[in-house]
Amino acid sequence: MTIKKSIVSIRARRLHCRLMIAAALAVTLIIAGCASPPPRRPDNACKIFKEKPKWHKHTHRAAKKWKADAPVLLAIMRQESGFDANAKPRRKRFLGIPLKRPSSAFGYAQALDGTWRLYKKSAGNFMAQRDRFSDAMDFIGWYVAQTRKQLNIPAHDGYRNYLAYHEGWTGYAQGTYKRKKWLISTAKRVANRAAQYRAQLKRCG
Repeated sequence: MTIKKSIVSIRARRLHCRLMIAAALAVTLIIAGCASPPPRRPDNACKIFKEKPKWHKHTHRAAKKWKADAPVLLAIMRQESGFDANAKPRRKRFLGIPLKRPSSAFGYAQALDGTWRLYKKSAGNFMAQRDRFSDAMDFIGWYVAQTRKQLNIPAHDGYRNYLAYHEGWTGYAQGTYKRKKWLISTAKRVANRAAQYRAQLKRCG
């Protein structure tokens, strides 16, 4: 191979690599841009599932799999993230400077890093992503199932299930929520929303 041909070959390989990188970046941007936005009517279960039919399938699949209550699963997700795939705790600021994130919670279910790893290992869902609705809903169903086993809390009890979800199983058993009036109020709101979702789903089937 002549020096001229060698230079042309090197340039061709470099061009090929650049094109491959550009294509990969384009695919990444397309996927990111296709993230499902929150439903327009988040307080109406019928409207949510009409707008997002796949969410209906994933929610009821998780409820059946984990012997959970679909309205409770939906209400917990509504409270935790507002159905925002990229939700995460807001950073506090000090003198205008953003501080470290208050927790590792992320995604539809606001699952913490450690709890998410435990779920993936326990449920065998090793490829699960917190910003994927089906995985996040399955996670909540799994959590509610573990809550029933560990704390004997019925699946349809939105109030106590949310307290256990927020405080963790050990925290709930220790009664840490009793010192948090705001959390008790939030848990009541989740229970009321679950009841509202349940009534709506009975009407629309």
